[in-house]
Amino acid sequence: MRAARLTSPAATLTGPGAAGGADPVVLVAHGSRDPRAADATRALARAVSAARPGTPVWASWLDHTEPGPTEVLRDLAVAGHRRAVLVPLLLTAAYHHRVDIPAAVAAAARSGPPLSVRVTDVLGPADDTADPALLAGLCRRLGETRPGRFDALVLAAAGTRDARARRSVGRVADALGAEFGVPCRVAYASAAPPAAGVAVSRLRASGARRVAVSAYFLAPGLFHDAVTEAAGAAGAVAVAAPLTDAPELVELVLRRVDDRRVVASTG
Repeated sequence: MRAARLTSPAATLTGPGAAGGADPVVLVAHGSRDPRAADATRALARAVSAARPGTPVWASWLDHTEPGPTEVLRDLAVAGHRRAVLVPLLLTAAYHHRVDIPAAVAAAARSGPPLSVRVTDVLGPADDTADPALLAGLCRRLGETRPGRFDALVLAAAGTRDARARRSVGRVADALGAEFGVPCRVAYASAAPPAAGVAVSRLRASGARRVAVSAYFLAPGLFHDAVTEAAGAAGAVAVAAPLTDAPELVELVLRRVDDRRVVASTG
């Protein structure tokens, strides 16, 4: 793996560290071949940094885009930081949260100076509850599409084979439906049925006349493109944009940073 090039506009390696300032925050996204996804993560990092002056904020990716979290953590340790907070930019606590992120943190511990790393909850439901900020962000993006009156919703997510993760998506759908007072069904872009077009068609077949689609995505990319195309072909009146750097998502990231409950830690 190539060495990381830490050129994030949101932070510098110097500054708080051994001096006792704010612990750096490392955002970890899944990664995508689509450059729009990395751009969205960088925009979120800048927004989080702007909302928390004095806190270094770094973007990293598990795949496809550099730097990875191992490189960022190792370089922070070399620069003199003693602690860091790692926030998974994930909406479900599935394989990447359980396996890939701990492996990245462990690799940094093996290859660099000591660094205590606190890994937070994912951005999706923690303790079986969808954060109000997450719901508010979804509502914002849906409202931006100006869908008019709708009588049913689809919450379209990326997809996972993890049954527990799918249940967490279902809880968000239930909460979103309750927010608008309409039925809300889950759809997936991969790994699990139903697809977005199928979910829209089923709601229309059951009597819904105007079905809108909420995008349970953090960034644009091929999955969101596929959802948009399929839902539109099935008759959806609107498909929301991903959360990207919505103010509510920034608030949620900072809540995770400030939550002292330890999901995982090293050092």
